[in-house]
Amino acid sequence: MKFRHLLLGVAAAALVFAAAAQQPIVIKFSHVVAKDTPKGKASEFFAKRAGELTGGKVKVEVYANSTLYKDKEEMEALQIGAVQMLAPSLAKFGPLGVKEFEVFDLPFIFDNSAELEKVTQGPVGKSLFAKLEPKGIKGLAYWDNGFKSFSANKPLKSPDDFKGLKMRIQSSKVLEAQMRALGAIPQVMAFSEVYQALQTGVVDGTENPHSNLYTQKMHEVQKYVTLTDHGYLGYAVITNKKFWDALPADVRGQLEQAMKEATTYANKIAKEENDGALEKVKASGKTQIYIPTAQERMALKKVLVKVHKEMESRIGKEMIQEVYKETGFDPAKL
Repeated sequence: MKFRHLLLGVAAAALVFAAAAQQPIVIKFSHVVAKDTPKGKASEFFAKRAGELTGGKVKVEVYANSTLYKDKEEMEALQIGAVQMLAPSLAKFGPLGVKEFEVFDLPFIFDNSAELEKVTQGPVGKSLFAKLEPKGIKGLAYWDNGFKSFSANKPLKSPDDFKGLKMRIQSSKVLEAQMRALGAIPQVMAFSEVYQALQTGVVDGTENPHSNLYTQKMHEVQKYVTLTDHGYLGYAVITNKKFWDALPADVRGQLEQAMKEATTYANKIAKEENDGALEKVKASGKTQIYIPTAQERMALKKVLVKVHKEMESRIGKEMIQEVYKETGFDPAKL
């Protein structure tokens, strides 16, 4: 009888173990923007493809719009393993101690997407990801969200128009320097708090790709948008390195494929989404769109490119020069 009970016990334990073994690996993927932005859509695409390619071995749970963690909380949550995947903007790595990432924040360092891709898809992009590993973070991909425009409740046509304005930025010493170069007052603020701050006058203006401006309804509380394309906003999809390295090799390979497909999708829709969002902003009738002349844009560029030199001691002169080499940019020719 005891032997029979023992056999039954072993069989029950085996069933419990088998059931546990069949439980999917859960990846909590947290981000701070709306579901219908390029990043929001790309994260959902990745979740779907991860489930398909792993045959259900992995379940990616996407938490959009700061529902799980806010800007300032998410990086620590990743490092302690409370969340497995993030897609923070590239500016977020400066406070983490990897200041070289702030090269992406430099105003007018990229003239177009082709120049940008030479950096993110080449040796510079790889070397930046390598700098995250000692922090317990593994870089998986770069996702675009496009180029930024300035918005405010007054037309922003020349550098003088920025003087004294309280301009919201994300946490970045480079963006602080950018706003100060224009004579504006930089205000660091979590993305989820910007609409209310604009509505109540806590801040006067901000900078965003059009998809962020529209999906967060900032255009409803900003009378003017100036199409400057002065800065780039992109994201790094990152994971907890210990978690990633512990995954079965076959699963990791399948997730890498899912991420590759999601990256192609993300970068394709970024321009489409931003162009579509700009049309919706125009159609709302609540915001006037201003396109600067070539002379006005150059005046802005001349003021802002000085920030590159100012930031050499922070970002590293060598890193800035590496980007110049990839893009062909020469500030001396301005």
